[in-house]
This record gives sequence, structure tokens and C-alpha cells, in this order.
Amino acid sequence: MQTACVLEVLHGALGIVPSGLLSPLMQWCGRTHFILAIVGQIKEVQDLPWLTITLVAWCLAEVIRYPHYALACLGRGPYWLTYLRYTGFIMLFPTGLVGEMLTMYKALPHIKEINLYANLFSVFPFSYYDFLWAFLLVYPFLWLKLYLPLFSQRKSKLRRPDKHQGGRKRV
Repeated sequence: MQTACVLEVLHGALGIVPSGLLSPLMQWCGRTHFILAIVGQIKEVQDLPWLTITLVAWCLAEVIRYPHYALACLGRGPYWLTYLRYTGFIMLFPTGLVGEMLTMYKALPHIKEINLYANLFSVFPFSYYDFLWAFLLVYPFLWLKLYLPLFSQRKSKLRRPDKHQGGRKRV
């Protein structure tokens, strides 16, 4: 299912949604790599609590996000759902990050032991194990590029119209 989210990247690239290309692409690549390259290949991480935490955080975010989008398209999005959409990420996004990173960290010994993706990485002067270590070091910084802009988006989306625009006056 996660791989089908490539449609979000396509929608951003085509301008169907205002998200642009980079943010959805980064999120799709990160999640797809996590699911297919690590979780799908290493049985030892599939029962870790960190994986469960990650998947619960992702699912809760999507369970909020998609109804919000659907109702907003129909012009029927209640404020409480908008509030939840633009507030839930504050806890869910870091929770997912920590779960992903701990799952990847726990996968490292297994990756090294079986020399995972040795054929793919044979043309490089480093292994997939080395790549994943480097990835784990830069991952929080890449994540911040996705996370921090959400706060300005939140501020913009949760700003209620003032009385002169037909909405309730902000207190």
C-alpha cells in the first residue's frame, strides 16, 4: 500500500495539489525504502516494538489526513478535523521517525551478517551496511526538512478568518 503513495508524488509534480514535488518524494522514498528494503527483507525486525510504533504513527496520520482531504474537497471539512490534521503531526511525525530509526539500527547487524544487497552495491566502494549507517546519521536532518515547514503550514491553515471576512472573530 505504501508504494501506491507514489501517486502523491505525481500529484505534487503535476500541480494537482500544492505540496510540490520534493516533500512527497522524500517521504515516499524514505517510507518505501524502509518497508521494502529493510522490513520486507529482514525477518528479525518484523516483530520489533519499534516497527509497531512506526506503523501505528503512520496509520494514525493517514487516518486523519485522508478524511480531511476528502471532506475539504467537498467543502465540508469541519474545523476540528482541520485542527487534528494540522496538529497530529506534532507528535506522530517524531514518533514515526524514532520508530523507523530504531528499527533500521536494529537491522544493521543482520544486514552486515548476510551482506544484504551485496550484488547491488558491488559497484560502489561501500556496502549497503555502510550506506545505512550514513543514512541513519543524516536522516534526522532530512526529516527536519519535512517537519519544520509543517509548523508554518499549521499556522496558516488554523488561522480563523476575522469578523470582516465572514468568520468568527479571533480571541
